[in-house]
Amino acid sequence: MKILVLNAGSSSQKSCLYQLSGETLPEQSPKPLWEANIDWSVANGRGVLKVKVQGATQETKLESDDRHQGMAQMLDTLTQGETPVLDQLSEIDIVGHRVVHGGQDYTQPTLVTPEVKEAIARLSTLAPAHNPANLEGIEAIEQVLGDIPQLVVFDTAFHSKIPLEAAVYPIPYEWFEKGIRRYGFHGISHQYCAERSAQILGKPLDSLKIITCHLGNGCSLAAIKDGVSIDTTMGFTPLEGLMMGNRSGSIDPAILIYWMREYDLDAAQLDEMLNKASGFKGVSGISADLRTIQEAIAQGNKRAQLALEIFIHRLRALIGAMLASLGGLDALVFTAGIGENNPEVRQKACEAFEFLGVKLDLEKNSSSPVNLDVASHDSTVPVLVVHTEEDWAIARQCWHQYRS
Repeated sequence: MKILVLNAGSSSQKSCLYQLSGETLPEQSPKPLWEANIDWSVANGRGVLKVKVQGATQETKLESDDRHQGMAQMLDTLTQGETPVLDQLSEIDIVGHRVVHGGQDYTQPTLVTPEVKEAIARLSTLAPAHNPANLEGIEAIEQVLGDIPQLVVFDTAFHSKIPLEAAVYPIPYEWFEKGIRRYGFHGISHQYCAERSAQILGKPLDSLKIITCHLGNGCSLAAIKDGVSIDTTMGFTPLEGLMMGNRSGSIDPAILIYWMREYDLDAAQLDEMLNKASGFKGVSGISADLRTIQEAIAQGNKRAQLALEIFIHRLRALIGAMLASLGGLDALVFTAGIGENNPEVRQKACEAFEFLGVKLDLEKNSSSPVNLDVASHDSTVPVLVVHTEEDWAIARQCWHQYRS
């Protein structure tokens, strides 16, 4: 069985092809037969396509700036080149997509229908940087592969069981009835990392209280009890919660009213500021990338230092909030670009909870750990670094769907 996974973003298109055989899923993710990534953000260009097959990577410039044509060119590499992985595209059995926002109606993996496509388009107002790109991927597959089964897995779905006291905003209740509520995001990653953490600990997931810290350019935490998300930091949109690469995270909403009244800023300007010009980029004035921030800190840049300190302060505060929601903790989990690769962030985050007995093994923490417990032997709580695999999580859902 061959499963194609598309993970579309506002500036990139990541894809991979899995081949699965046998009657059961493997516990560990197999290596994809083929991986591809389109970077649409290349300045003054049509985008760059990178394809990886059998460990070898080839990079080419796209022939067109049209996204559908770009994805068609990407899919062509499956059957062309020096090492084609398929004789023909019709060998693909099912295609899985990550879709960021599913609203209140879509809380399970769902086969694509015209109604589902309409819903994804309608919900683009809540995730304008993501849902349109997700829909483009679905439509590109329809053009290239025709009537093949396509399964969408929603990032909001895992958080759909958050209790009302965590989901409802303290505003007039009729707005909740109109869909204004906390949805939460990064759900595919949070769910996968919780399941993987249970495997690493050798304990049933439904017996654990876990905080998962998805820290990348976008950041969110989730409080997971017995395998269910009961609280998370992102809300109605992916803007709420932690400070991020370009996004502010939570701020006093009256600041927006002040800007509108005193500086005549409109909705588009506010959206641009909070979603694209804030976070690490806004505070440091340098970059949204924490690696660049830390390089600047080493050179004595005080605004870069402040940016990191704000990030750590808010990370600690919201870990504390998730801890309160759980009423205990069996594992603290770090994942995604920063969470997996930045030992300083892990160390500074955990230092705040030493009073609870959380202690890191500094040597393990600094050794590029993957799917390991980096807590010291006398720590009261395991501290796991888990490599998130959203694509594999989507492929597993496709496998279940195809065999059902």
